[in-house]
Amino acid sequence: MIITTTTSVEGKHIIEYKGIVFGEVITGINVFKDIGAGLRNIFGGRSQGYEEELAIARAEALQEMEARAQQLGANAVVGVKMDYEVLGTDNGMLMVTCSGTAVKVV
Repeated sequence: MIITTTTSVEGKHIIEYKGIVFGEVITGINVFKDIGAGLRNIFGGRSQGYEEELAIARAEALQEMEARAQQLGANAVVGVKMDYEVLGTDNGMLMVTCSGTAVKVV
């Protein structure tokens, strides 16, 4: 399946619009990653634990969106947008959402 942020697919023609599809993932960040990130915040540097968690959540959201597009009979998703938020009383949850238009291309 082709997934792109552009509104078209180069060399292909959109022949049918199937609808808007979404992928959503909400994941918790565990206490050990919080401790590591806290130390990085004090001493500087990148938080590998958070980066890994973000990459996993992003991949899962895209997979979910792709599965929903396939259920509609699409073979591409165009105009994809990703969004990130933190949730929870202690900001301990990460939400990754993506959306796009499921289409049939030839």
